[in-house]
Amino acid sequence: MGKAKSPRRVGENEALAVGTTIRGSAQKLNLVAQLIRGKKAEEAMNILAFSKRAMARDASKVLASAIANAENNHDLDVDALVVAEASVGKSITMKRFATRGRGKSTRILKPFSRLRIVVREQEEEA
Repeated sequence: MGKAKSPRRVGENEALAVGTTIRGSAQKLNLVAQLIRGKKAEEAMNILAFSKRAMARDASKVLASAIANAENNHDLDVDALVVAEASVGKSITMKRFATRGRGKSTRILKPFSRLRIVVREQEEEA
């Protein structure tokens, strides 16, 4: 019989991809996400490919996954895809300690972030 199919979390003409543990702060990742919000998927991939920010590489992987999900799982037209949503949130934070002088230590926080990208198929304007 199998497992019951869960309802879709996005619309019928949308596809979703989530990066759950991207190394770096949510604030830095949000600066990269701002670059691609509302852009065509192909244009967004080019922006990320030529961005100097290190977080752009991880964002590019998540966007590529969203585009692949749209094409393979939901039969959407890749050329008509637009980045409908690029939302960023905090994930886990690893806590580490560094030794300092005079027998003291300092806490080091190593944050991780989440990136949720939704691509939507849009009709071509003439």
